[in-house]
Amino acid sequence: MLTHRRWESLDSGNLGWLRAKHHFAVSAAGNPAHSALGPLIVWNDDEIAVGSGFPMHGHRDMEIITYVRQGVVGHRDTIGSEGTIHAGDVQVMSAGTGIRHAEFNQSDVPLKVYQIWLLPRESGGKPAWDTRPFPKSDRSGRFVVLASGFAGDDGALPIRADARVLGAMLKAGESVRYEFGAARCAYLVVASGRIEVDGEPVGPLDGVAITKIAAAQISALEDSELVMVDAG
Repeated sequence: MLTHRRWESLDSGNLGWLRAKHHFAVSAAGNPAHSALGPLIVWNDDEIAVGSGFPMHGHRDMEIITYVRQGVVGHRDTIGSEGTIHAGDVQVMSAGTGIRHAEFNQSDVPLKVYQIWLLPRESGGKPAWDTRPFPKSDRSGRFVVLASGFAGDDGALPIRADARVLGAMLKAGESVRYEFGAARCAYLVVASGRIEVDGEPVGPLDGVAITKIAAAQISALEDSELVMVDAG
């Protein structure tokens, strides 16, 4: 089953320095149709103004993946990690027993990121942070695993959740068939471009929840950048 979550149907927030759209409801007042999907509970499309960012704050028992679409993220945290994450790069943070961190726009353009939160398979554990570049050329015409909680996904950033985060770059006219895990639920977002999923059109910045099907045929109507969480 495919459930389209169109850009205009997403909940939103605007703090001036932060403009956000929420693919999943983040409060009881949110769109009730946009509920969690397995361990996937948050997918925010954030735009952070130049010179702004999130001050030091805390998390625990959460796997947080940051996919940078535009700009540069500056990161520092209480376990001693510090780094810059550029467009095309991915950052993962396993909050475990607790971590505090700050993230800010370190570029001269608005910072655009996907913030993806997954429930860990177990509570606790030592907090951890890592980042890695994933050249878009390596994802041409296929899905590449960017972060994974499963053994055997060589090259992917490790997370402690039963899920995979994947990215693909499809040129207009290209198609890819993706077979889902045993849980058969996933969430796909079109970061740019236009696609069809099993013949259903999905526009730029839209999301689609994919459940109870073994595989899907994804076809690009124009050059497209895709990000997906296979939640099982």
